[in-house]
Amino acid sequence: MGDDVFPIEEVDAAFRRYWLAGAVGEDWEAFVDMFTDDVDYREHFLGHMHGREEVRAWITKTMADFSEIYTVYEWHMVEPSGRVVVYMQNRRDNPEPGAPPIDFPGITVLQYAGGGRFSLEEDFWAVHAGMSTAKQYAEASARFDPGLAARRTRRDWGDGPDWARGPVVDG
Repeated sequence: MGDDVFPIEEVDAAFRRYWLAGAVGEDWEAFVDMFTDDVDYREHFLGHMHGREEVRAWITKTMADFSEIYTVYEWHMVEPSGRVVVYMQNRRDNPEPGAPPIDFPGITVLQYAGGGRFSLEEDFWAVHAGMSTAKQYAEASARFDPGLAARRTRRDWGDGPDWARGPVVDG
């Protein structure tokens, strides 16, 4: 992070495009294109990537492997330095009819670099909760709907603003 100062509106607009491409649109190609060529991407449990193409190879595989998970916006903040912090829920729709979604929280820190791109992403998530909810989801799937994950449902985008929510997919 340098001494750069960016208009808040510019940083916020870039963040919204980032959110729409990734979390809402799940268009991982467009999402990765929002990073600088030399992006530093730190996923504190799954690995550290350097460079846009390394991130592209990693994220397309990772998101295919965990396609039942989608990201529900809670809040974000931006600073003139270009720093963005977003808090979210990593959500799986519950296979048990009428049961609430199965969530675990995460926080992402981004550094805006100008020109609509980010030079840093750091992802933090509740590892124990993530593992626990994966087990809960697997058990509920086996009991109620073994094919749910393959249908990539997106039933509950939460109460965030309209721009942060994708289409409801009940599969």
